[in-house]
Amino acid sequence: MQIEDVFSDLPTLETDRTILRKLRSEDEQDIFHYGSDEEVSRYTAWPTHQTMEDTRLYLMRVLHKYSQHAVAPWGIVDKETGKVIGTSGFMAWDVRHAKAELGYALSKDYWNRGYMTEVIRTIISFGFERMKLVRIEASCLPSNLGSARVMEKAGMSYEGLLRQTIFVKGKHEDLKLYSIVVDDYRNQSNSR
Repeated sequence: MQIEDVFSDLPTLETDRTILRKLRSEDEQDIFHYGSDEEVSRYTAWPTHQTMEDTRLYLMRVLHKYSQHAVAPWGIVDKETGKVIGTSGFMAWDVRHAKAELGYALSKDYWNRGYMTEVIRTIISFGFERMKLVRIEASCLPSNLGSARVMEKAGMSYEGLLRQTIFVKGKHEDLKLYSIVVDDYRNQSNSR
């Protein structure tokens, strides 16, 4: 399995309430809506979008990744409104070891409603079924209780604290590490 086998044309996925698709330049207003929200960016490695130019630069990076058939996120589209309400996907894929790292961001308008858990479950299934992964991991700042809950509800298990593992926004931060392995995924799928 090669990265290009999956990401040469990022497929559209669907959940009960969302469509996961490639981002487009016309999504910039929707992305700016949540990207400029300090509550959304408080727990991310990226800074709050101050201007539309910040959002355009982000979109250009993602569109470039699509064109290079690199690992890149899906835009999360609310089926009801047609708006992009966040992004999610794999941030890194180690093909040799069959593992990938998951990341996500969601508009505050959709917090605490189960949207991200729904999306993460779908992406986890994609990772194990289509990418043939053995391990999927994700992390969050210890203070990001909402993100920790999402990972747990999506079937991931807490593995431990990575002390001062990233330098972000001017300081070294700890991260809580979560994972799910293919055997856990199969057991959870069989018990549903």
